[in-house]
Amino acid sequence: MRSVRAYAAGGAGSGVDAGPDSGTAGPAPAAGADYHDQPAGHWIDDHIATPMSIYPEYRASRQSFGLNVLGTLVVELETDSGVTGFAVSTGGDLGAWIVERHLARFLEGAELTGPEDIALLWDQMYRSTLFYGRKGVVLNTISAVDLALWDLLGQLRRQPVHALLGGAVRDEQPMYATGARPDLAQQLGFIGGKMPLHHGPAEGEAGMQQNLDALADMRGRVGPDFSLMWDCWMSLDLPYALALADGASRYGLRWLEEALPPDDYNGYARLRAASPESVQITTGEHEATRWGFQLLLEKRCADILQPDVGWCGGLTELLHVTKDADAAGVLVVPHGSSVYSYHYVMTQRSSPFAEFLMMAPGADRVVPMFDPLLLDEPVPRDGRIRIDQLDRPGFGVRLNPEVPLRRPYRH
Repeated sequence: MRSVRAYAAGGAGSGVDAGPDSGTAGPAPAAGADYHDQPAGHWIDDHIATPMSIYPEYRASRQSFGLNVLGTLVVELETDSGVTGFAVSTGGDLGAWIVERHLARFLEGAELTGPEDIALLWDQMYRSTLFYGRKGVVLNTISAVDLALWDLLGQLRRQPVHALLGGAVRDEQPMYATGARPDLAQQLGFIGGKMPLHHGPAEGEAGMQQNLDALADMRGRVGPDFSLMWDCWMSLDLPYALALADGASRYGLRWLEEALPPDDYNGYARLRAASPESVQITTGEHEATRWGFQLLLEKRCADILQPDVGWCGGLTELLHVTKDADAAGVLVVPHGSSVYSYHYVMTQRSSPFAEFLMMAPGADRVVPMFDPLLLDEPVPRDGRIRIDQLDRPGFGVRLNPEVPLRRPYRH
């Protein structure tokens, strides 16, 4: 590879203009992989339970405590012959610094002929960042580089990424929708709907009852056969989660997602063991690397693992996670991530369905998850992604030249 470039977009904490590399003046708009970076009125920034909900002043809006400060990271790789590959994740300026000032040394000059080269580069990036990384924004950044490598390999071979992984095992992938209106998702053809949980332990019995009333109302709207799930976003403690699972079982809740902080492995093990059998326990969105997921598997923390391919270490690491999960008989249903997940799930029998994030402000229509940053980004039709939507080389998407990007660092 000849060159590595890292760009950022959006991010409420950037406080900078788009910059000279973008060709566009003014602050970058909310766009791209940091899907929490949305304008006012979007369902994703409603009164939703979070780890910060214990503080009343940070309860009404997730952006109030800085959820949207990171912004989008774009990593672009170019070969000596001018072929480029790219990928996006969250990380913004922080991720750009890691790429430009640290990881570029491993990438520039490296050979890229097959997946084994990507695995080698992954290992070098991970080992070299252990002293300040292991999880969080460093793994988001490694994920973006890894995905860019897979995209570049697909461009070089003129094959879609799912073909690089061995080929699709199905022609279409059923999807559930995450958003505020599962009833509308049902009308759009999705197989289920995952709602944000609105009230956490600090809001007491009244909040608990409001949660259950909302679930009962939605069950009445969608009928008995449509899957309903709750995204708790790390906001609960064990007693509350157990009580919520018990109450929700009366309304046919399929699963309780990420109920506890991600490091509470023992809590997850107890939650799964004590919850009603009809309510599955799922987690993994904010877990990283095969070693983190091995803990979840060894302690039997979850019925379904939900790694985010843009955060857990990329596609290379997700394949390791899947191998371990398959051996344990645990499904892997990745969190969001649009095309980066679509190519993966099409090749995996242990991923029988997938997630689609409803990014329309009212969760009432299907729009691309990373809009407007990516062009040619496929979306489900009648609640399904089809293999013929994933037939272009690499991940099959392009950067939108009209979205301003900044390059805050250079190596």
